[in-house]
Amino acid sequence: MRVDALGREHQRFDGVPRIVSLVPSLTELICDLGLADRLVGRTGFCIHPRQVLRHVPKVGGTKDVNLDRVRQLAPTHLIADIDENRREAVEAMMQFVPQVVVVHPQTVDDNLALYALLGEIFGREAQAGRLAAEFATASRELAAVTATRPREAVLYPIWREPWMTVRRDTYIAAMLGAAGWDTLPAEAPVRFPIFGWDAPWLADVARVLLPSEPYAFTDRHLAEVGALAQRPVTRIDGEMVSWYGSRAIAGLHYLAGLRRQLA
Repeated sequence: MRVDALGREHQRFDGVPRIVSLVPSLTELICDLGLADRLVGRTGFCIHPRQVLRHVPKVGGTKDVNLDRVRQLAPTHLIADIDENRREAVEAMMQFVPQVVVVHPQTVDDNLALYALLGEIFGREAQAGRLAAEFATASRELAAVTATRPREAVLYPIWREPWMTVRRDTYIAAMLGAAGWDTLPAEAPVRFPIFGWDAPWLADVARVLLPSEPYAFTDRHLAEVGALAQRPVTRIDGEMVSWYGSRAIAGLHYLAGLRRQLA
């Protein structure tokens, strides 16, 4: 028996599951656990693996789930995340979905518990074990690279107008921290704080990492951010930093390569 982020206990499911996933990274993980044919619903942001998901019905977005559509799909399990999905919507679906599994990874190693949780619920322990082994290999690679390079304070904008970033207790900050990049500000009252380019703590930033999501920063934003920050700006694949689950394995390898490149 496993416990999710809400402290709810989940036993191994012995029947044929019908899964609705409300988070892109969880949808990808479900597929990598060999459960793609058990997915009956996903959000419009659940795009990987593309070919596999083409025929899986959409139930809206992560923040605006169509509850009637979910009900029509008659899922046995709903997979959600505390940060990604609205609490009131998830609680409403708890009234008609037998098993609602809520996760909230905040550290890099939380991925191991996530693999074990879903692997045990759906009888995919072998696949979960394989992912855990691959994760361990990727973690060792990144640790070896990071050990030879100095730590840097970085700014990681996630939105523009208003400009927003991440607090240190977020999963994104944890992934960057594993690569030797400490996000600023060091403290903030909310998990995703708004900031101004005149903030005093920006003086300690050595580099700006400009991600591809959730705001779709492109090459045309490099000059703008560079002028505002007066610091080196590096484009970064946002999926590799913010998507947990099986994508974390690729993310750790990606960060190791990026740190080598920037050395």
